[in-house]
Amino acid sequence: MAGSSSSFLIGLAFFFSFVSTGLGHGTGKFPMVVTTWPFLDAVRAAWTAIESGFSAEDAVVEGCSACEELMCDGTVGPGGSPDENGETTIDAMIMNGATMEVGAVAAMRNVKDGIRAARLVMLHTRHTLLAGDQASAFAISMGLPGPTNLSSNESLEKWLTWKTNNSCQPNFWKNVLPAAAHTCGPYKPELGELNSMKQQCLMSNELTTASPIGRHSHDTISMTVFDKMGHIAVGTSTNGATFKIPGRVGDGPIVGSSAYADDDVGACGATGDGDIMMRFLPCYQVVESMRLGMEPKDAAKDAIGRIARKYPDFIGAVFAVNKDGVHAGACYGWKFQYSVRSPGMNDVEIFTVSP
Repeated sequence: MAGSSSSFLIGLAFFFSFVSTGLGHGTGKFPMVVTTWPFLDAVRAAWTAIESGFSAEDAVVEGCSACEELMCDGTVGPGGSPDENGETTIDAMIMNGATMEVGAVAAMRNVKDGIRAARLVMLHTRHTLLAGDQASAFAISMGLPGPTNLSSNESLEKWLTWKTNNSCQPNFWKNVLPAAAHTCGPYKPELGELNSMKQQCLMSNELTTASPIGRHSHDTISMTVFDKMGHIAVGTSTNGATFKIPGRVGDGPIVGSSAYADDDVGACGATGDGDIMMRFLPCYQVVESMRLGMEPKDAAKDAIGRIARKYPDFIGAVFAVNKDGVHAGACYGWKFQYSVRSPGMNDVEIFTVSP
């Protein structure tokens, strides 16, 4: 009987040792915050939240909200990236890497708090994505401030210069002509149905056409937060591509494109030409590659390489972080920087990746 009891106690001790190891795989490595670009204040806000005992999700909200309030690079939050009509709209997304729940808003008008609206979609609906005026109405009904004019003096000045001095160039239209010469539209198909047939035969022409996307004409904060136990959440926020066609939705609110997380594997964040990148779901690809055993640096390079082979003129970047906190980045068409804060660092550190 004593031998049986001893065996039971040894087995119980082994069980608790195993559970402790499993739950503490991030001990000494977590918490951790990673974000696209040198958005230092956003990382600091998320770090303060997670150190204060906030969940990974809540820390993502605090970090992305800080960037929205600061209008990071003029491409996050209100007051930047006017569309063809001079209006600023918001795309945002949040994902829980433990439950795989997602909340997102797209082309949201008149509400400045993108990441908070996305979180409300996750918390209070069975949906994943709300869009346009209906997303705005939902956010306001749930207590967020609005309606608010999201334009700023700077964004309107940029729009007027583009419209009057640059004849609405560059823009995102293709294979069209303005109804009247030297105007900004309305547009009509250049060659009608014949052009459509021609494009099917000349696909390579589209793939080598440079996009009007650049470092300061479109940008996304894509943030990953690991809490002290290694649970992961990701979030994104952006006001989209400058001079986009009204109604355009970029990769920011598209799960698997701008960001993705799975507690069992790790996480990814992305930025760049969202219209191209969302066709490949690069962050989903990164996480799945890491699931199959790839190191973060190889998974990131592989995801970017898949896009570059099809679209050699695109620009974009991803960062990858595995469940052990190992991180890396990859980019194409521009130099990319991402920011990290983890135990052992006195402040945020910036990592630079070259094409």
